[in-house]
Amino acid sequence: MRKRSGAPSLLSVSPPPPGEGKRGEAGYLAYLLRQAQGAARLAFERTLSELGVTPPQFIVLTMLKAYPGQSGADLARVALLTPQTTGVIIRNLERDGAILKTPHPVHGRVLQWSLTPHGEQLLQKCRRHALALEQRLADGMTAKELATIRRWLAKIAANLQET
Repeated sequence: MRKRSGAPSLLSVSPPPPGEGKRGEAGYLAYLLRQAQGAARLAFERTLSELGVTPPQFIVLTMLKAYPGQSGADLARVALLTPQTTGVIIRNLERDGAILKTPHPVHGRVLQWSLTPHGEQLLQKCRRHALALEQRLADGMTAKELATIRRWLAKIAANLQET
């Protein structure tokens, strides 16, 4: 005769697909943001890989287009990357001829980065892929819903900003 242990028997319960149960509207906001970010990141990685570009490289190119002349430290802050990661990205983009460094006019030791014509072309190709993904993300939403979501996401980033 076998002696039964006092531990209760645990049945395995399969989680529902994304969008249902705790993975849907009943879930925690932080988890739902993480789930959505993970799905978007994977889709973005796949689409940019066709161009040989990573999402962090795309972010750095985008930030340099919007804010030319940033230092590596500035890029790390606006791209939400570590300085070490940004340094690797900068070296790779410079090696590939997508960005160019120039010394700061006042602070000679500070390097400023800008896009080269090749970097501009690469960014345009990346943007076409990114816009296709944006359309998938916005599928089925009204302009008003998208504006609300954008405002909400920006507010989250601002509210949770570390001081």
